[in-house]
Amino acid sequence: MSAGLAAVSSGFKGFARYLGGVMGADAYAKYLEHHRLAGHQDPPLSEREFWRDRSDRQDSNPQGRCC
Repeated sequence: MSAGLAAVSSGFKGFARYLGGVMGADAYAKYLEHHRLAGHQDPPLSEREFWRDRSDRQDSNPQGRCC
């Protein structure tokens, strides 16, 4: 029984991770990874600053998106 429950739990976690990626929930983590790999000298934006900037950019540059 526990093996079946572990498989269901693993499948659900994978689906949740996929759905989060589709919805853009992992955008800040991707930004931090890019910032680290690109070797920027300035500190990364805080999570709050990142989401505000992202929202402002989407509002000022509307592109084809669902909503």
